[in-house]
Amino acid sequence: MEARLRLQVMGPLRVWRGDAEVDAGPRQQRALLALLLAQHGRPVGLGELVDLIWMTDPPASAVNLIQKYIGALRRVLEPGVAPRSSGSYLALHGNGYRLTAGPDVLDLAAFGRFVTAAKAAAAAGRTGEALDRYAEALRLCQGPSGGGLADNAAAAAVFAGIDGQFVDAAVDAAGIAVAEGRPGEVLAPLRLAARMFPLHEPVHASLMVALAGADHQAEGLAVYQSIRERLADELGVDPGRGLREAYLRVLTPIVAPPAVVVPAEPPPAVVVPVEPPPAVVVPAQLPPDLPLFVGRRAELAALDDLVAATTGRTGPLVVAMDGMGGVGKSTLAAHFAHRVARKFTDGQLYLDLQGHEDDGEGVTAVEALRSLLYALGLRGADAPESLEALVGAYRSLTAGKRILVLLDNVRDPSQVQPLLPGSAGSLVLVTSRFPQVGLAALGGARLIRVDLPDPQVAREMLERRLAHTGRVTGGDAESLDAIVELCGRLPLALAILGARLSARPRLSLASVVAELRDDAHRLAAFPGGRGVRDPRTTFAWSYRQLSPDAARLFRLLSVALTPGITAEAAASLSAWEPRRTRESLMELAEAALVTEDDHGRFTSHVLVKSYAEELFRETEPPAERAAAISRLLQHYLHSALNAQSELKKSYLRSSPPPPPPDGVVAERQSSLENAYGWFDRHRDVLFEAVHVASEGDHGVDPWRLALAMPQYLESAGLFRDWEDVVRTALRAARERGDAIGEAHLCRSLAGPRWYSGANDDALDLLQTALRHYTEHGMTTEQSAVLTNLQNIYDSLGEHEVALEHARQAVALGRLSGERHTELNGLLGMGQSLAELERFEEAVHALRQALDIGRDLDQRTEEAIGRHLLAQSLAGMGRADEAIEEYTAAVQLAGVLAHGPIQVYSLRDLSKLLLSTGDVAGARRAFERAVELMGTFQDGGPGFLRADLEQLAQLLARHR
Repeated sequence: MEARLRLQVMGPLRVWRGDAEVDAGPRQQRALLALLLAQHGRPVGLGELVDLIWMTDPPASAVNLIQKYIGALRRVLEPGVAPRSSGSYLALHGNGYRLTAGPDVLDLAAFGRFVTAAKAAAAAGRTGEALDRYAEALRLCQGPSGGGLADNAAAAAVFAGIDGQFVDAAVDAAGIAVAEGRPGEVLAPLRLAARMFPLHEPVHASLMVALAGADHQAEGLAVYQSIRERLADELGVDPGRGLREAYLRVLTPIVAPPAVVVPAEPPPAVVVPVEPPPAVVVPAQLPPDLPLFVGRRAELAALDDLVAATTGRTGPLVVAMDGMGGVGKSTLAAHFAHRVARKFTDGQLYLDLQGHEDDGEGVTAVEALRSLLYALGLRGADAPESLEALVGAYRSLTAGKRILVLLDNVRDPSQVQPLLPGSAGSLVLVTSRFPQVGLAALGGARLIRVDLPDPQVAREMLERRLAHTGRVTGGDAESLDAIVELCGRLPLALAILGARLSARPRLSLASVVAELRDDAHRLAAFPGGRGVRDPRTTFAWSYRQLSPDAARLFRLLSVALTPGITAEAAASLSAWEPRRTRESLMELAEAALVTEDDHGRFTSHVLVKSYAEELFRETEPPAERAAAISRLLQHYLHSALNAQSELKKSYLRSSPPPPPPDGVVAERQSSLENAYGWFDRHRDVLFEAVHVASEGDHGVDPWRLALAMPQYLESAGLFRDWEDVVRTALRAARERGDAIGEAHLCRSLAGPRWYSGANDDALDLLQTALRHYTEHGMTTEQSAVLTNLQNIYDSLGEHEVALEHARQAVALGRLSGERHTELNGLLGMGQSLAELERFEEAVHALRQALDIGRDLDQRTEEAIGRHLLAQSLAGMGRADEAIEEYTAAVQLAGVLAHGPIQVYSLRDLSKLLLSTGDVAGARRAFERAVELMGTFQDGGPGFLRADLEQLAQLLARHR
């Protein structure tokens, strides 16, 4: 019987199998396991994992390392797991992984189950049972989660979330334990929680009350003295109301204390003396709700859920919303505040902390507290002077009340901390351009990212602003969609254009679209001044906060290509070493000037990019812009060539490009799988790179970029993309009079033309290539064209002509000593001889080709050779041998991820199996071929679709 697996993450990471503890591997591998356990049941993308483990300086091989660690961890969790199997716990999910473990295996899962049961029992009035379940949950925590495996703030926040759950449960359990007269049962977890969170007031208050209930008053008083000194030394504040109440309870213990004690008045010894206001003041300071508010259903639902979840709350609910400038954070916060204002019967406070106004720190804590105290009815003359006294007065006036506080335009957590009301029934809404990770990690704030609205909602935003103008008609639909797209769906931009169009009835939507399409002057479409904060002004504040490195990279990113830029490409763009570049990218992401997607690509909003382009033109000489574009294209060229080299295909081996300039570092892929993955992620950006290289002289030949991709595009069945990208480069080569480039591109373009059935076009292109190669004495390239011609002529049924071209290719290869050329010529001979039913000669040629292929380690040619050999063997009536060769070709092509070869071999294998009476096997091969064809662009080549349709009809007769 296999020993039971147990996993611990609530404390130091530990793995047991039975009674034996298992080594989880090196530090980064253990950190990966701990992070996946901390988020068990949730898919975690590769990009997120890279950030959690390395954050600022991931190595170029980061993704490969994670994949390696995943394989090792699967063997740690299940030693008997089959190679390449995901096993029972750690499964591939999209572009990442998901770890699934039940409460019998994972301590965190068991903790969640016990806490849920405890809350249910408490809600039903079964407090004794609730305490028992809490005790079972709290015993599982052995210290800070992850045991020190967090190497950056992002990972620390993940583990801090678990620690926060433990602290919340400990505080909830303490209240029940004291009320039940069983305080001693929670002392151990409360002491642990207090050590983990030395400034967490509710934890220390609960510990003090529990100690008093267990007749440890002296220790309770020592806890109070200790945290009071730490609060004064580290935060410059006095203990809050909860701690002061707990202090009184330690001084005056009672036999059967209620679960919650609220004194009639704060004790005068610890509360700042404040004369009460002459009358009850219920502030209502919220800014007006936007009457044209649209959308934000997901964000509003999340906010509703947070406000509704009141169980176990020991302090105010703090929700911090972040996002780029102009995305609508303040509008959303104000709208939601009005939506729930009636629940906060003691009033609503509003303060603009002006964290984005200038290079200063915005509104100071003293100024903010004075404003809030005045709103709560305190006369200005009665307000204390010091920050500590102001904090105490504010907490006293808000203690036990239900108040909503909206803090707009926050710069950092230090602005928020003194302004938190002293009541668990209060709500604090925070808006900021920066994620308030500090508030979440130390104060338990809930973070909500406010993203751009989807196109439909953005369109509705603009339509509502124009509804009264009569412009929203069917004929304007196209222009409205164009405006939404060109504004990048930014609510601020749409609001400004809506107002501008309303103020100028004769300004047409088409004119606005034309302005927005002018890349050099796009931001001029948004007038500023006269109280209007335009996008340029909004972005400028974020830009002014950047370090010099981040500011320069921001300007350089204006030339990044549309699909986005990776950290490696950005390093080449900036000509900096990777770590320096990554740090600047992280700073830009934190400032909401760039966004990182799940694939590790950084993109800028279209209007932010326009602002960066303006800055680049104003601050950098034209030569720097040209040099930056050149470095970027060199990066894509050499990275693509490195990925191409892993594919090991029988394509043109042209002369290598000149070495990249200083500062350009190409990405390298360590395996065939990684090379395909790299092309999958970079296909769009490579296409745009070809267009950019074709439009100007950037030191990179467009044909070199274009010809780095056909191997991948053919294997993936992307025949139309193959043709499009090569045609773009071919036009540029002809315009520049580049005969060699034209020859290479004509030869490549013949491939997708042949796949589309345009054999005559393919012949013309190959003849053009052959003419150029002959004129320049390029014999190797001539022989490559000859093998291509052989294939075309076989498709046309001219097998003797095809055979002659193949023989010429073999002769040229043997004459020049190019064994690869000889190999391809022999494959062509085998194909043509088989078509002529000269099977013995075909087999002889193909076996020679396979021998050369094994010597040269050319696996693609081996797959082709085995497929052709199977055809000849089948023609000779040697069905068993042919089936074996077809099967080998399919398997090898599958390893190489070469779709067309797999389809050819599966098609012919199905036909052969059907002829031998193996209908089930024939149907399996056919279904696999159809499945693969479904992954090809446009459903695959027409002739292959026709072949499979015919085969389907044959199979239908054998039901």
